[in-house]
Order: sequence, then structure tokens, then C-alpha cells
Amino acid sequence: MKSKLCLTVLAALVAAGNAQASVDLVATGQIDGHLRDRSPQAAAALENGVPGNLLGGIGSGLAYAGCDTFLALPDRGPNATPYNRWVDDTASYIDRFHTLQMQLAPNPAGSALPFSLTPRLRDTTLLSDRSYLYYGDGRSVDLPDGRPRLDHPFRHYFTGRSDNAVPSMNSGWPLDARLDPESIRVSADGDTVYISDEYGPYVYAFDRKSGQRTAAYPLPAMFYVPKVAPVGDDEIALNTVGRLANKGMEGLAITPDGHTLYGAMQSPLLQDGGKNGSVTRIVKIDLRTRKVSQYAYALTNIGKASKPKYGTISEIVAVNDHQLLVDERDGNGFGDGSEAAFKHLFLIDLGDAQDVSQLQGEAELVPAAVPKADFLDVVAMLGEHGIAPADVPAKLEGVAFGPDIEQDGKHRHTLFLGTDNDFLPTVTDDLHPQGAENPNRFYVFAFDAQDLPGYQPQRFEHLRCHGH
Repeated sequence: MKSKLCLTVLAALVAAGNAQASVDLVATGQIDGHLRDRSPQAAAALENGVPGNLLGGIGSGLAYAGCDTFLALPDRGPNATPYNRWVDDTASYIDRFHTLQMQLAPNPAGSALPFSLTPRLRDTTLLSDRSYLYYGDGRSVDLPDGRPRLDHPFRHYFTGRSDNAVPSMNSGWPLDARLDPESIRVSADGDTVYISDEYGPYVYAFDRKSGQRTAAYPLPAMFYVPKVAPVGDDEIALNTVGRLANKGMEGLAITPDGHTLYGAMQSPLLQDGGKNGSVTRIVKIDLRTRKVSQYAYALTNIGKASKPKYGTISEIVAVNDHQLLVDERDGNGFGDGSEAAFKHLFLIDLGDAQDVSQLQGEAELVPAAVPKADFLDVVAMLGEHGIAPADVPAKLEGVAFGPDIEQDGKHRHTLFLGTDNDFLPTVTDDLHPQGAENPNRFYVFAFDAQDLPGYQPQRFEHLRCHGH
């Protein structure tokens, strides 16, 4: 009864907003995928020949840091360039985040969109730890050892290479050097960034200025696979519990008061159905007590009733301390050689949701799954502005609320979406046989208060914006 009531309330809230038809695309922007980032010390070619400072994949995670500043997070690096299947084509790309300035400016009357977005790269911060990290010796995968050239005492860098994991430990070992960052959020004081990952899954805190790790937030043992391997398919075959390889903690949200993190698993745990499961988990982490709670989220069947196929979670963002927007999508679109069909933002409310920490398996999780209501059909919205499904990026992954704007005399909120271009500056496929540029893209949507009545912007301490 409670679930039905929650669903009714959620649907009513979203329907009220949709009746106004006010959620709309207001700006797009991009950064050239051929550019280099601001880490010249990491510029040397990787094992696959790709420059170590190629500015790619930066929409894997996106966090608002106040004013016109955002932090953009690439994932584990350019593994879409094949060279060594024994490490899933991963390389010694040093994990990092970028500081971007995102300027929104009104366009002249009659323009296709009411605002222009100009993203600029301001800084690049490499991720490291003072403690020694484990790097693979490379012998079993026919590679040099996995230690980055920049590694030195008291600064040991995290990288994307998949063999940088202690073979005798489970996937949650915090001294593994391998890290596949997927989402990023900024603390209330602005000094710390929180990053979630797929290899562990890990949730780490890093100093925003230096990039050094300052804390780790362990998850329950059920999230870790007991046996690690450099090839994802091998890791799946070796385990019956824990996260699905390359489907770990894809989403991370921080509540407006900065006290709580929510983390979303991209797909169900192995013991909950893995590739064929329909219910994944969202964790709640109290940053003060480190207490962890868990909730069930039912993925959308984007296949057929007779042959189900489920979407995956790419990101979550906090609306307030108990409501989240969930970015759930298919893998289709530009970059995949197909047409995008399913990319939605759903609103969920965890305020009265059941803690499923003691439940295991799809049958137990299904009745406990939280209701969800459709907030935004991204493919349809982009289509209204002339962006065909074949040109909608396959990997719309970064989601963040941004600065408020004034539009037609109204005060409006913004929501930014970023794309992961897989470090591929150009794409050639059946739909783009002559090749097409593949920049780091950003989309800005505006919405009114009635579209998301519970929305509370994140509070940043000591923030001073020019012109405010």
C-alpha cells in the first residue's frame, strides 16, 4: 500500500510539472575531443599509443561546484582502442578530474536555443595516494609493469589498468591501484571530492586541490567479488557474488546539506541476477557515522516481455535528502553505431523505502523496489530540437544541477548532462561511414519549481561568485 501511495504522489508531482511542459533544452556546448588536458606531465603515450593526456571521456561524471564551475570526470581511460585483450584493452592512464568553467549566456531573439554554453578547461587534477599501491607486474598479460612513470614516494597514482589488483584479495581491497571512476560530487566546504568506481566498487574522498586520497568508505562485503581478474568476463565466471564486472557503482549523489552520499550500482549484483537481473541496489552512506543502508531499484524492461532486456543506471543526482533523479538508459546512440531509444531521468523517493540490506536475490528484492516516475525523456526532448536518435550520444552519463537562470522574466533551475565519448575524437560506423567528430558534449535543460517541487540546491560554504 505504501509503495502504491508513493507512486501516486510521485506521478502526481511529475504530471503537474509536465502539464506545464516547461522542462526544455536551453543550451548545448562541447569541447573538442582532439585536445589535450592540463596534465603535460602525463602526456607520454600509453601502452596502446594514445596520448596520456587526451581530453576525452569527461562526461562520465559531472559535478556542480558553484558559480559557473563544474568538475568533469573521465573513467578509466581509452580502452575503446584495442591492443591487449588480457587486460580488456585498459592502459596505465592516470585517473583524474577536470575543472571546467561553463558559461551560459542568453542568445539573440530568434536563435535555435535561448542560451549558448561555452565550456572551458581550467585545470586537471591527477588522483593519487600517499600510501604504496599495488601495480601488476605485467608478466601474465604480456605488458610492462603497471606502475606509472610519474609514480614516486608519497605520491602513488591510481590508473585504469585492470591488472593492478592484488590477486589474493577481494575487489574491495583499498590499496589496489586500479580505479575506474564513474561519478563525482563536491563536499559542502568545496575542499573534498567524492568519487565512486566500478572495480571495487569503491567510494573514495580526495583532496580537491592536490588529488590525494583522504578517505575510503567501505561497502558491505556482498558488493565485492572474492576473486579478481584483469579480464571482466573471467571475473564474472569466477564469482557468484558481488558486483558485475564493469557494472559497478556508476552513480553517486550528495545531499544538499553535504551529510549523505547515495551510490547506485549500474546493474544487479551477481547474486541478484547479474546480467539477467531486473533489480539493482542503491546505497546510502552517512558521511558522519559511515552507516550504510540499501534500497532496491527496478530497472526498466526495454526488451520484450518474452525476452527481457533491462536498462542500466548511469548516474544519480540528489533532489533533496530523500529524492533522487536516476539516469537510466540503453547503450544505443552515436558512438555505438545505432539509434538511441531509451534515455530517461526517473524521480524516486527513498524517504519511506525499505532497507534491503538483509535481502538477497531478485525474488526478495522485487517487492521492495521503490516506485519511480518519469521526469524527462531525453531522446524525445532532443528530438524536438532536431537531434536525430542516431546523433544522440550513446553514453549520456554525467548529470548535475547547475546555476539558476533568468528566462523570459522567469527564474528557472538548470540540469546539465554530459557525455562519455570513450576517448574517441572521431567515430566511423554504418550510420556515419564518412566519419564524424565526437567531441565531449554537454546539454543543458531548464525547469521550473513546479516541475520538481522538492528540489533543493546544494549548499556550498564560503562561496562567492563574481557578479552575484
